[in-house]
Amino acid sequence: MAAGKLKVTLIRSMNGRIAKQKACVMGLGLRRMHHTVLVEDTACNRGMINKVSFMLRVEEA
Repeated sequence: MAAGKLKVTLIRSMNGRIAKQKACVMGLGLRRMHHTVLVEDTACNRGMINKVSFMLRVEEA
């Protein structure tokens, strides 16, 4: 599998979330709502995205 890029945007607030969910969002490099980052398409990043998928918008980049 070729490691491409994913465009990840935080669309829901981190207020009131449990610590593990906040850690996943921060691990992806997202800082605030509507912040967008490019991350490598790796198994680790996919795992973090799956844990908080209800808070994110993910697109192929």
